Formats: sequence, structure tokens, C-alpha cells
Amino acid sequence: MAGCVLAAAAVVWFLEAQLAARGFDWKLAADSFVRLRWRWLALSVVPIAGTYAVRALRWAVFLKPLKARPSLRNLLSATVIGFTAITLFGRAGDFVRPYLISVKEKVPVTSQLATWVLERVFDLLMASLLLAFALARVQAWGAELGPKLAWVLAFGGRFVGFSCLAVLLLLVSMRHFAEPVRHRLVAAMRFLPEAQFLRIEKLITAAVQGVESTRSDGALLLVLLYSVLEWALIAACYWCLARSFVESMDLAFVNILILMGFVSFGGIVQIPGVGGGTQVAAVLVLTELFGVRLELATSFALLMWILSFVVIVPVGLALAVKEGLDWQSLRRISRGASQ
Repeated sequence: MAGCVLAAAAVVWFLEAQLAARGFDWKLAADSFVRLRWRWLALSVVPIAGTYAVRALRWAVFLKPLKARPSLRNLLSATVIGFTAITLFGRAGDFVRPYLISVKEKVPVTSQLATWVLERVFDLLMASLLLAFALARVQAWGAELGPKLAWVLAFGGRFVGFSCLAVLLLLVSMRHFAEPVRHRLVAAMRFLPEAQFLRIEKLITAAVQGVESTRSDGALLLVLLYSVLEWALIAACYWCLARSFVESMDLAFVNILILMGFVSFGGIVQIPGVGGGTQVAAVLVLTELFGVRLELATSFALLMWILSFVVIVPVGLALAVKEGLDWQSLRRISRGASQ
């Protein structure tokens, strides 16, 4: 909660500082919404909707060691409801999806929490690669950078190094050492009373089963392909969004990839109902790197957040109601699973 408050304060401080320094033109910002090319905006919803299907397909690969034929319908429903919970409750909502999948597919919830961690690892890998690409392109341009963006580049370089190292270590450990670690942890718990030992052994085994898919070369390749497809669809959404602006927002697809690279680690902070550092990073990169006016950059960042998180909320709430879940149920799941 404290982290959310600090993140919200940082977002407000940044926007106020930018508004005061640059003389924000509210009329231009309003006109940018009125004059949107609505066909392009509607088209941008298609690829972002496709990302939920791709995430469900990727999760099905993770489930294979536990269930040979998982229901894609169940996985897609849980994915949509899960992302709705993230928008409503912040990062605590992340735990709704693995919980619902464990209930729907009748697999241990511990295994699905382990799968969620594994999914985060692959997303971190893709975000790191995009950030590395962005850093390389910007440095190749030799552009004059403001102090804020220079700080982003410096921080981004360290982020890429640490995250890539962490991803490689996690993938190697999950792929080759999961079973030996399980044996050692189980052996270390032998001193416990039998009832407690059996319960902990079951939890450890379920956690290991959740990462079993990485031991198969074919499954690992399929997960990587789905991860690339997911981020390609996100890039397509942002490209269509840029085309929806009548004013100067002529970003090539490579520029969209650079933008994604810088904003990818801004999404680590998710404020319930507001978003997070993604919007701030997007405004910063668009204004200081691509020369977009602050008003247009702010409008773009707001629509980017709406497409990425808000658009799915009505669908997620409808699915939740259909499955007998309500606001309190989702909130209870978020709190209980994250404790």
C-alpha cells in the first residue's frame, strides 16, 4: 500500500512539474481526443485483445506436465478476469489468475503460483531484450538527451544487465536443478511430524511441477514463440494508436519498439485504478526522444493505459459475474493469495 502511495505521488509530481514547466495547452489536449481517427483506434483493440488469447495458450504449455489437455476456454476466462483484477486492485490482483486456473483445472494452487513466476521470468526476458534494443538504437543516433532521459538510459543499462543475468540464472535453475532441489528440500523437512511433513512435501512437489514445462526443448521453444507473439501484438496496438492521432505522431514501427523498451520496466509499479510508471515513461520518451508535444504525449499515454488495462475490465467483470464471482470475491482472492 505504501508503495502504491509513493508511486501515485511520483506520477502526480512528474505531471505537475511538466505542466508547470512547459505551459500545458489543455485545448490542444482536448482537441487531440476529438480529432482522433476512430478507425485506427478501434483497430488497436484487436491486437491487444489477441494478447489475452496468446497468454492463455502460453499458460496451456506450462500446464502440460500436470494436465495433458487443459481447457483453453477456462484459461482465457481466468486470464481476462485476472487482468481485470490487476486493474482494480493493483499488483495484488496478479494472484487471481493462478488461483482461478487451479480451481478450474483442478491442479494445486502452488503449482500455478510457480507457473505465474515462470511467466514473469519470460516477460522479464522479453522486456529486457526490448530495452537493450532501445538503448542500442538511441546510442547509435547520438541524440542530444535531456537530464531526465539520460537518467532513464543509465538506469535502463543497469536494469538490462541485472535482469538478463537474473533471467538466465532462473531459467537454468528451473530447467536443470528443480528436481534435485526438490529432493534436498524434502530431505531437509524429514524432522517434522509426519502430517506436517506430508503437507510440505505436497507443496514443494506442486511448486516443482509448475515449472516442469521448461525441461522440454519443444515446450520451451513454444513458450518463447508465444512470448514474442504477445509483445509483437502489443507493438501492433501501440502502432495503430499512434496512427489514430491526426497531429504529428508519425512514429515508425521501430520507434514503437524503442518506446516499448523504455516503458516496459515502468509497468513494474501498478497503482489500483490509475496505472503506474508506464505512463510517465511514455510521456518522457515521446517528448524528449521523439519530439512529440507534451499534450499529445500525455493523450497517447492515457489511451495506451486504457487499451492495455481498462478496455478489458467490462469483459472481465461480466465473466466474473457469470462464474458467480463479485467485487468482494475478487478482492478476497487478491488479498488471500498475496498473503
